[in-house]
Amino acid sequence: MDTAEQVTGPDHAPAAAGVRHATPGRRAYLKVTSQNREMNGPGFTPTQLAARASYLLRGNDLGTMTSAAPKLYPHMWSWDAAFVAVGLAPLSVERAVVELDTLLSAQWRNGMIPHIVFANGVDGYFPGPSRWECRRLATNAPAGPDTSGITQPPVHAIAVQRILDHSRRHGRTTRAVAAEFLDRRWVDLMRWHRWLAHARDPKQHGRITLYHGWESGMDNSPRWDRAYANVVVGDLPPYRRADIDVVDPAQRPSDREYDRYLWLVEQMRRCGYDDFQLASTMSFAVEDVFVTAVFALACEVLAGIGEDYRMPHADVRELYEWADYFRAGVIATADPRSGAARDFDLRADEWIGTETLAMFAPLLCGGLPRATERSLLRLFEGPRFCGHPDLRYALPPSTSPVSKDFRPREYWRGPVWPVMSWLFSWVFARRGWAERSFMLRAEGLRQAGDGSFAEYYDPFTGDPLGSMQQSWTAAAVLDWLG
Repeated sequence: MDTAEQVTGPDHAPAAAGVRHATPGRRAYLKVTSQNREMNGPGFTPTQLAARASYLLRGNDLGTMTSAAPKLYPHMWSWDAAFVAVGLAPLSVERAVVELDTLLSAQWRNGMIPHIVFANGVDGYFPGPSRWECRRLATNAPAGPDTSGITQPPVHAIAVQRILDHSRRHGRTTRAVAAEFLDRRWVDLMRWHRWLAHARDPKQHGRITLYHGWESGMDNSPRWDRAYANVVVGDLPPYRRADIDVVDPAQRPSDREYDRYLWLVEQMRRCGYDDFQLASTMSFAVEDVFVTAVFALACEVLAGIGEDYRMPHADVRELYEWADYFRAGVIATADPRSGAARDFDLRADEWIGTETLAMFAPLLCGGLPRATERSLLRLFEGPRFCGHPDLRYALPPSTSPVSKDFRPREYWRGPVWPVMSWLFSWVFARRGWAERSFMLRAEGLRQAGDGSFAEYYDPFTGDPLGSMQQSWTAAAVLDWLG
């Protein structure tokens, strides 16, 4: 049990039986959830919701991969695939294994897992294979399938853990499928973590460096505004966006932002996606505290799996060392009073302090002093985030509603993302914060009760936004209900 959950009474003394003491932030959080229960109808029942989520994943199944969404994202995305595997595991451990096998089959020779694996014969997404040209330009790219040339947050060990968890509920044959997958892919998972630890920490600060905002998974977050503002677009080849044909352009990044996104891709192409050259030539280079926290967490999760399944001691030891090292890198960015973490812009040589989900990175990986961690939890549950009185559901918005950068319907600038609610819920349960985990789960399921399985939601109205029939939203629901 984590100490922050155990501290329930004044002066850290255990509360009397049946008595709960709530901090001001906690009271605001509980008040919002209470109000929401009164104002929200029942929606679909859990059984109906699970059936709809399962049907959605079957509909998005392309055979050996699941499209992230049928229209806007018709291919396989790296961290989407990991979360999809989490949702597939309670339905079919075998199919969840196939999902990760497909993703890992596209791993680059240097260990990188690319952020997109393109489905053969499927169009409708830009930038596609002809824009990346990884097979032609990158010596480390696989001969097939086609992939992008960047990466995404390393949540895959969590998916492996959930697959193994569900396999234990089944008979010998299913358990063997999961164990054989781990034996077969352990080396690949280690190569993935080793590449991140070595190639993506060029300054040896203990923080993962990104060369494109897309690598964060939070594409247009206010975190990247200043770093992108310093990107000077050169002779960019012409292009036509496909995303705004599917989703309201007001909910998507602007054309000016897309010019910068595509210029960074062009810079990568011109240096052949070489790790060493990226570090020295890219206009965008940011140490991402959220991705780093996810990596520290993933190393710890994978190390625990390695211990349970008797993987090489040297690998397990290395994973724990990375977990400690990158956790320390996260904590070094945290405000000593609030615990809020910051990114670092390597090109501008300055800290990036924004009120976004990234500030809660230490809650994912741990490592803060007890008092500071309690302060950060109060911030998470208080009126700047989950306890804001105007929220439809007491769930973490991607950007604080009190921030000047907040846009309630614009992608990562304000909307609530169900997959982020799931991640924090899962981590809170892992850390022993059972009540906090349950609250996020309960609110997340109420939000999903409309059955749209939207990519993200307006935090005030609860309107579904972005792509509908989003696979990882359905996956989050299935894991919560499983």
